[in-house]
Amino acid sequence: MNKILDRINKPQDLKLLSLGELEILAKEIRDVITQTVSKKGGHLSSNLGAVELTIALHFVFNAPEDKIIWDVGHQCYTHKILTGRKKIFSTLRQLGGMSGFPRKEESIYDAFNTGHSSTSISAALGIACARDIEEKSYSVVSVIGDGALTSGIAYEGLNNAGCLKKDLIVILNDNKMSISSSVGALSTYLTKLRTNPDYNRLRDDFKRLIEKSSFLKEEATTTIKRMEMGIKSLVMGGSFFEELGFRYFGPINGHNLQALVNILSRVKKLKGPIIVHVLTKKGKGYKFSEDNPSLYHSASPFNFSTGEMRKKEGKSWNEVFGETLTRLAKENNKIIALTAAMPEGTGLAKFKTEFPKRFFDTGIAEEHMVTFAAGLASEGYRPVVAIYSTFLQRAYDQVIHDVALQNLPVVFIIDKAGIVGQDGPTHQGIFDIAYLRYLPNMTIMAPKDEIELQDMLYTAINTTKNPVAIRYPKEKGLKGTKVEKFKHLKIGKAEVIQEGEEIVIFALGSMVKIAEEACKLLKEKKINPTLINARFVKPLDEDLILNLAKKTKKLITIEEGILKGGFGSAILELLQDKAADKYQIKRIGLPDKFIEQGERKELLKIYGLNKEKIIKTVEEIVR
Repeated sequence: MNKILDRINKPQDLKLLSLGELEILAKEIRDVITQTVSKKGGHLSSNLGAVELTIALHFVFNAPEDKIIWDVGHQCYTHKILTGRKKIFSTLRQLGGMSGFPRKEESIYDAFNTGHSSTSISAALGIACARDIEEKSYSVVSVIGDGALTSGIAYEGLNNAGCLKKDLIVILNDNKMSISSSVGALSTYLTKLRTNPDYNRLRDDFKRLIEKSSFLKEEATTTIKRMEMGIKSLVMGGSFFEELGFRYFGPINGHNLQALVNILSRVKKLKGPIIVHVLTKKGKGYKFSEDNPSLYHSASPFNFSTGEMRKKEGKSWNEVFGETLTRLAKENNKIIALTAAMPEGTGLAKFKTEFPKRFFDTGIAEEHMVTFAAGLASEGYRPVVAIYSTFLQRAYDQVIHDVALQNLPVVFIIDKAGIVGQDGPTHQGIFDIAYLRYLPNMTIMAPKDEIELQDMLYTAINTTKNPVAIRYPKEKGLKGTKVEKFKHLKIGKAEVIQEGEEIVIFALGSMVKIAEEACKLLKEKKINPTLINARFVKPLDEDLILNLAKKTKKLITIEEGILKGGFGSAILELLQDKAADKYQIKRIGLPDKFIEQGERKELLKIYGLNKEKIIKTVEEIVR
């Protein structure tokens, strides 16, 4: 039996379908998305919630002439299927395959690259202004949701758009959740807005009145809308969006295609900035995702029939971190844990349960979270900020101005550092070493395994008085062993794993295991390097480095981060400043580029972060 989806090769094909066919199409698309993500992994819950909304947008608007900007990108799978990419959808997030996020390089239908939250309104306003300068007339639509309105840049965009009065439509996809449950005053306001019984009862009365009276329907629509807004203002105490200069429409059932098509068709003709408030259910159409949308937000491959995730053996790094922090917090009531809408993703779910008064989820507001942590630290607390490497970039000024400049003891736990993999260039955590290394007062650590992570966390919280960053990769841990008694690590002191001759290898963090494997194979080749677990990017173990450089004259550094400004560069700078002798040094790391999507192991191999590259480099220098 032919599917309706088989007839859709571009958005214009939707316009030939009836409402009933569009509803069948939505079910077919949900099946494709769920089946594909079950095999490949990906963002499931948010995409399932946005199927009808996406169909309605492409039914009403005329992309790519009309610009649709997807915030975060967690909602774009249906958009990609409808815009000529259904045949490559099976390559989702694979090396050389289709990106899981909007990518201008991939399709003319992707108006703006996104991967981080809350940028769509600002980008859409810029596009709208460019349109008006060029005296063109296409529509510009921002689709924002998934908790993205908890981020400051979204407010800045709304404020500026309201002032400029440009023709701009903002779709607020309100699914009552971000990655974890939405937090903050705006979320509370939206909940109040959509649930107030007095407002909704009066709204429904007006709706029935309009439906019964052709006169009102045809000639008094504007008056009724004004009356409705007046009642809303009376009952709700004013509209947040209207105070910012937007015309507000909603809430609308985001799974009712007829309602969506009707409202979008109408607002498309209106002038000025407009908000359309759409209510959707995260995980819609797949029971397991509906019941646990956080689990299926960024899903690993799973059994389609049972919903059971395919688990890897061993604990993850963030699980070990969360358990260790909870353990330390039992002995130290000054420890505070903070996250930006990622308690599960960063391993803080257990801490949140055991210490609810010492746990803070700021929503998707990294800048605020870092300064919030600085305020806590200024009052004698030990805030621990758990954050992905790629998201810490969003708070860089706050790290400098509010933490490092004041030398406040905030501990940054940098998760997903290095190659993240299938989420691609927007999420690769490859820059943190370089952008943190230059900051005065900052200490940077990288554990070789989970045992060392536990000791580093203990050391950072209990024995340092300055900002500390601890970075670790996205992968299952090596040991998962609980430390019985924490060990204080001397700041800036490296570990000699193996003593040898001719050459020395300085390995950082996740690269230590790979270097150890390489050394075993080199030994079979009668080459016996000295192997150093660097532990610290800053401060360096200067005495050890200088002594070994003087002894061997030959050095290799390896790190899971960009080479420019990274760990290897720090050693180069040290040798340039303080080493009198000539030496050979080869740095292994990531190039000066944004790293594409793919399995982590694939990308490590492509960029030479493996034992084979180490062996080849050692042989080239030694022989």
